[in-house]
Amino acid sequence: MRPLRAILLETSGQDVRRCAHCAFCDSNLAPDMDVTFATLIQMVIMDDEEVLTTRSLWSDEALKSAPHLCANQLNLEAVMLALRGEAKKRGVKEIGD
Repeated sequence: MRPLRAILLETSGQDVRRCAHCAFCDSNLAPDMDVTFATLIQMVIMDDEEVLTTRSLWSDEALKSAPHLCANQLNLEAVMLALRGEAKKRGVKEIGD
């Protein structure tokens, strides 16, 4: 199976290696999130497929705040949507269903 980072780059155009680990995105943690945005990105970089089952990935509140949270212009909304799409392809049920 292809690495999640490569899938994201192909489907969303976002290269998660651009993450500067500045913790700017950690300033917002919605109540239904179990991991921070920075952790989501690190999970993708490490090709940890558990990222597809995090509550954070499926949080609509997190998705709404994502476009404003990266100081390095990484489109976190596009990353989340691409990860959701990949999760569905792999048969992962949306958290909350």
